[in-house]
Parts: sequence; structure tokens; C-alpha cells
Amino acid sequence: MAFMNQEKKKQIAAALKVAMKGMGIKYTLGVNNHSTLVMNIKSGPVDFISNMEQVSKSKPRPDHFGPYVRPKAIQVNTYWYQEHFTGKALEILQKAIPVLNTGNHDRSDIQSDYFDVGFYVNVNIGQWNKPYVVTK
Repeated sequence: MAFMNQEKKKQIAAALKVAMKGMGIKYTLGVNNHSTLVMNIKSGPVDFISNMEQVSKSKPRPDHFGPYVRPKAIQVNTYWYQEHFTGKALEILQKAIPVLNTGNHDRSDIQSDYFDVGFYVNVNIGQWNKPYVVTK
């Protein structure tokens, strides 16, 4: 059963602080429902949203989605982030996500509908009520 508490978060926060040093990223770390570690990236010199849009443009998009509206915040797929980001944005996520998963395990078997993780990890670029800010 997924479980995350403040003590585990403090240990991961210390390691994350070292990994993110010099990146210019402002973020918060929190625990949601005693099962999820949440990293909210609030601002930084990298435009994650534009980077994701550029990568997405190279991939086919079904016509039934309608017109595109640029988001002010996004959630990162922590399993497939390498497919959605490039450059400095990918470099930052490649440093952060493995650290966020410190002490985690995933013994899930989706074919038998059995999910066993140590805890869940969410990474948000901005939030629904506070857009991500690109600093220069």
C-alpha cells in the first residue's frame, strides 16, 4: 500500500535540494493524502510549457481535439517525461524525478490488476491557480 509521510519527505527534500542546486528552480515539496509526494515547480529560467509544446508539435495529433489552448500549468508524466521534454527542461527533470523516487518501489502487475508502489510521485509545472513563471 502506498505510504508517504513527513519524515520520508524531509529525507528526500534534503537530497533534492542538493540535486537542484544551481538550476535556478523554485519549487515546493509536499505530501498529499499520505500516499503521494508532490513537487510543484513554481518558477525558473526554463520554459517547460513551450518545450513540451515544441516536442508535441512533432507528433501526430488527432483532429477531434479541436483548437489548441496553451496551458498555464502542466502535470508531468513521471513515467514518460523523456518523451515530452528536451534540453534543459529534460535535464532538470532527469535530476529531480529519480531523487523523488528515492526509497520507492514498483512491483505492480497491470495484467492481473495488482498495483504495489511504495508511494506515488507527482510533478507539477505551475498550479491551476498559480501559473508557472519563467524567470530570465
